[in-house]
Formats: sequence, C-alpha cells, structure tokens
Amino acid sequence: MIVWLNGTHGAGKTTTSALLQPLLPDSRVFDAEKVGETLMDIRPGLPETDNFQHWPPWRPLVVETAARVLDYAGGMLVIPMTVLVEQYWREISAGLAEHAIPVRHFVLHADQATLRRRIESEHAIPSPFRLKYLEPYAEAARTWLHAEAEVVDTTHLTAAEAAAQIAKALKS
Repeated sequence: MIVWLNGTHGAGKTTTSALLQPLLPDSRVFDAEKVGETLMDIRPGLPETDNFQHWPPWRPLVVETAARVLDYAGGMLVIPMTVLVEQYWREISAGLAEHAIPVRHFVLHADQATLRRRIESEHAIPSPFRLKYLEPYAEAARTWLHAEAEVVDTTHLTAAEAAAQIAKALKS
C-alpha cells in the first residue's frame, strides 16, 4: 500500500511523513523528489523546465521505483510529494493501479495565510519557488485535488496531530 501525502509547500508533508512512519508498522518513507533530483543530475541536462515533474520520465519512474521497493521490502510506503497537475496524478495513480498497489491519498491543507507564514518563516530568505505554488495549489484544491483525496486541514494542527489523524484513518 502507498500512503500519498499531497499538498503544497508549507502544508507539513515532510514533517508529517516522518512522524507518521513510526505509527504504521512495516512502513517506509519514500521521497519521490529524489527521483526528480536524479533526473536533474543528468548531463548534459534534460530540456529546460521549472519543475522536474514536467519531464515525462519522472512520473513512471516514481511508479516503478515505488513498485520495486514494495516488491523487495513489502509493507507500506509513505510518499510525501506535491502533485498539483491533475494529468500527472492520473498517470501516477493509473501506474500504481497497473501494479495492483492500493493508494490512500491524503491532502494536507492549510489556508493561504498559514501556508505563506510557514514558507516565509522556514528560511531566513523566503523561497520564491515555494511561494509560487500557493495559487496553483488553491486552483487544484478548488477544481480536482480535494475531491480526489482525504483532506486533513493542518491549519491548526501540529504535524504530530496530523500524523495521528492519518494513522487513525488508515486503521479504520
């Protein structure tokens, strides 16, 4: 099984996944961003893009990596990864379905002011890259993302509380 933690920057995916993993027996955290980093390291580089998710190999490589890890190690994978493009989510979820891997898709949500505050306080210099995803997240949430997942509003939750809420949902 895969527990996919979606949501934009500042929602708490990375922190929540680290706290969720010990609550789920036989689980591991798989950071799908590392697949993107591998693609970014290819020299000479792949065609210019502002996000490695736009490279067509990224999505099937995430699926194949997850499938291979589960085949090898068994158990469950927790994947903290923002996916805001509906077509990309469809490709990933269809690929996982082809491998007969069940997915529980959670979106960690927070209001725009909370997200902005978290992003701006995370580093001494706020990340323009992370801030630019606030509106695309809001659009995805309005149009498809929240309908495709179980939404966990983290606006007033700690990451530990969000992890506990997800673990409880998975066990019910």
